[in-house]
Amino acid sequence: MAAGSVAFAGLEVALRPAPPCRRPPIQLGSSFLHSRRPWRRRRLPALAKKSQQQQKGCRRKGDLLVVVDELGGQYEEGFEDVHSQLINFFTYKATRTVLHQLYEMNPPSYMWLYNFLVNNNPTDGKRFLRILAKEKQDLAERVMITRLHLYGKWIKKCDHAKMYQRISDENLQLMRERLMETVVWPKDDPNMEETGYE
Repeated sequence: MAAGSVAFAGLEVALRPAPPCRRPPIQLGSSFLHSRRPWRRRRLPALAKKSQQQQKGCRRKGDLLVVVDELGGQYEEGFEDVHSQLINFFTYKATRTVLHQLYEMNPPSYMWLYNFLVNNNPTDGKRFLRILAKEKQDLAERVMITRLHLYGKWIKKCDHAKMYQRISDENLQLMRERLMETVVWPKDDPNMEETGYE
């Protein structure tokens, strides 16, 4: 690889040197870069010098683009947002289940809950149940018990290996579809010369 270039997915891309004394560039870095060469890892004093240069607004020639993993969050942050979404989804599913049960067993309560759902969205589970408990405590408790029951059923049936495989297969399918959209086939390309083959 030549100096002043970056390799990405098997392609080598040349980088133009930045003009001096401009806005400081965004520093991008990754734990995947130079993972086989521990001697190339950045040190704290070097980072301090770099930040001083960025504050001045200057950039030395020959600096390469460094990708950092802080842009999209870190894996170590946890999955609290996923937990919240799961709880919200089970609240939504439990509300639908209770609504269906009331339709068959208690039509007046069904109508009341149906009208309540028109004005209150069950996708924000905590807020939804707070408002429902103020209006009709018995229905709120029924939704809470139902969502706990549904979660227990899901835990018993959830196959984590199968879920991992489904995500992996979907990723692969989406990448194939995108590749098929970007490929220019010989019949579609007007610049291709006619070869006589059909």
